[in-house]
Amino acid sequence: MGFVVTTGATGRLGGRVAALLAAAGVEQRLVSRQADRVAPLAGATAVSAEYGDPGAVRRALEGASTVLFVSASESADRLDRHRTFVDAARDAGVAHLVYISFYGAAPDATFTLARDHWATEQHIRDSGLPFTFLRDNLYADFLPGMVGEDGVIRGPAGQGRVAAVAQDDIAEAAAAVLLDPGAHEGATYDLTGPQALTLDEVASALTRATGRAITYHPETVEEAYESRRGYNAPGWQVAAWVSTYEAIAAGELAGVGDGIPTLTGHPATTFEELLAKGQG
Repeated sequence: MGFVVTTGATGRLGGRVAALLAAAGVEQRLVSRQADRVAPLAGATAVSAEYGDPGAVRRALEGASTVLFVSASESADRLDRHRTFVDAARDAGVAHLVYISFYGAAPDATFTLARDHWATEQHIRDSGLPFTFLRDNLYADFLPGMVGEDGVIRGPAGQGRVAAVAQDDIAEAAAAVLLDPGAHEGATYDLTGPQALTLDEVASALTRATGRAITYHPETVEEAYESRRGYNAPGWQVAAWVSTYEAIAAGELAGVGDGIPTLTGHPATTFEELLAKGQG
């Protein structure tokens, strides 16, 4: 049995998974774009590799039994980088690929980046690699970041709901799969929070937790694009931002899955519990 490769090791999710595996005594190779930024862990070595560099990825993955494939940072060419990574994993002889995908990944998903996740899943299937897909809902940890400086969450989410999931729960679920990959081969798990909240309810929870008055203003799609014009972001990125809210409005992020309790053995963390821990 070879070692486990954990990608995204300097990120919030990959770093959490790496720490859990280290605590379990697992031998790891930690992969990031900058190996010198990877926190030292028992039983782990760090290597640098960029997803778009097939040679570097292949060398980083050679000898690995199982690989945690954390999706690349958002970019216009992310899907191409994902395909390069998958091909390199196949060429390196990886025995099992665990991919961090997105809830509701589909070719016609409202959230634009969920379409890229679906295309990545299809490429993994076509590669012949044994796989497990972990489809995360929106990160509950990031919901406070939707609040503007004026205390208002703005977006065209209507009164739709989102079953946002805590990153700690995702990390525990991923670690469980990596510790026993054969039991999860070919499986797709929806990783969500235990309840679906409207953004009004998110704002109310934040108000209670912080003591700051926070509200939600449901924009129109046109207003959403206009209010984000000042960021001078590329078109694909603005579309991703706005379509996140549109997906909530369409009900595409409202489903509550059982992936977290199934894989971790405990209920998913509520948004209120997350805020009480000071992680939101």
